[in-house]
Amino acid sequence: MKTTEITTIVYEYNSVDELNAQDRNLIEKARQATKSSYAPYSGFQVGAAVLLANGEIICGSNQENAAFPSGLCAERVSVFAANAGFPDVPVIAVAVASFSGNEFTPMPVPPCGSCRQVMLETQERFKYPIRIILSGKDRIWIVEGIDKLLPLSFTSDCMKKS
Repeated sequence: MKTTEITTIVYEYNSVDELNAQDRNLIEKARQATKSSYAPYSGFQVGAAVLLANGEIICGSNQENAAFPSGLCAERVSVFAANAGFPDVPVIAVAVASFSGNEFTPMPVPPCGSCRQVMLETQERFKYPIRIILSGKDRIWIVEGIDKLLPLSFTSDCMKKS
């Protein structure tokens, strides 16, 4: 038997003031995107901002639906829009913000498993690591590569025949 340890490094910041201008801007865009959320059932508004290698920023927000689970998370809305609008341009960062109870959540809210898988597919597609910037009112977490949030992940390599 062999034991393998999997670790994730998360860079934690107490304020957006500690970040570079590009990351601050991306967080602000994600926070603004929460306003376009359609969340009448959960009241939990999420916004995401995707930074592309060409400098474009694509924003999205969660879109709920009475026929659950027909809605879509902010991360997938923005990543799919980026991939559809700029199919040959790598995604280099995704910022996420969440708003609930008339304020931004105190701590960052990490993406769900489906969103992680979609971001991983995009990272694998372009062979370029996607920085994940998770914004809370009291804390910001940054992870260098979506694969760090989805270890032992399912990729196209899993389907290859030997």
